[in-house]
Amino acid sequence: MKNDLPPATETGSLQIMQLKRFWEKCNLKKVGKLSQEACADEWQTDVTLLSILGLGLAQTLQYVYFESPSFEAFERWITDVTGGPDPQKIAQFNSTVGGTQKVKDSSAEKPLLTADDHAFWDEHGYLIIKNAADKNDCEEVIEALCRFIGIDRYDSSTWYNDHPERNGIMVQLFQHPALDRNRQAYRIRKAFEEVWGRKDIWVNTDRVGFNPPETATRKFQGPRLHWDVSLQLPVPFGTQGILYLADTAENQGAFTLVPGFNNRLEDWIKNLPAGCNPRSQDLYALGPKPIAASAGDFIMWQHALPHGSSPNTSSLPRFVQYINYEPLDREISDVWI
Repeated sequence: MKNDLPPATETGSLQIMQLKRFWEKCNLKKVGKLSQEACADEWQTDVTLLSILGLGLAQTLQYVYFESPSFEAFERWITDVTGGPDPQKIAQFNSTVGGTQKVKDSSAEKPLLTADDHAFWDEHGYLIIKNAADKNDCEEVIEALCRFIGIDRYDSSTWYNDHPERNGIMVQLFQHPALDRNRQAYRIRKAFEEVWGRKDIWVNTDRVGFNPPETATRKFQGPRLHWDVSLQLPVPFGTQGILYLADTAENQGAFTLVPGFNNRLEDWIKNLPAGCNPRSQDLYALGPKPIAASAGDFIMWQHALPHGSSPNTSSLPRFVQYINYEPLDREISDVWI
């Protein structure tokens, strides 16, 4: 069946490779003619494809699975939602898929991260990039988020409404010019380039987060400490990141991680009793740390670290944007543990 799919190089009106193949895979999986595990080796290519189109994974799958559009209608939807893809990004993606990409030489660029930063990253598994994004862009994202889910940033009576685009503390807002400016912020991209040690990395199109203070009737819904990667050993290197859109104190639902667990994970898993699920262990016994930081600061971490949000016991909401850069060929475990 995999060989019967359109080739990655087949394009439509948007002239982007892999798109028709992705659309056909979704259609076949929906009717059970292609297993959910089929073409697993193309997962990162598909995620990168959607990112360069400016689409969120969840919003795209929801549209394709529920609307069952023709390929032509799918392309029109992409243009309607995003305003149309960037021709430069299409050209870069096509050259990658087609095997003709030329990576820019960055040897003359001044490094962003110091030797101490790299040492901290290796030892603790995370970094705080100060003033990574423009504070005005952060404010604009907050305003867009509030409009999107119908809340008033300064009126607590509006913070707990039930909006269809709210999923716990996650808000399904993907497209906005200020979101894109934050994704393309120089200091964020440069930090990722330096920890990956390569230039050919791609920014994802992820959502935003709104974590209001707990109340007697609205308790924190998570996500608590967890991993977003398979724990099949050895766990391959990978990154994740979160941008604070407003000043965030430790008790304000701050992002929380277990420092240094990137260097302990493998031994910890091997020492668990036989048959134990590592995800069901008491991860809070591992020494989590809430990270306080300012508006425009960016926290990046190695995905081997247990991480999550935390209950907001302050009087102010937490506003964040999720941003990550990865290479298209990053290693992904073929078994989920």
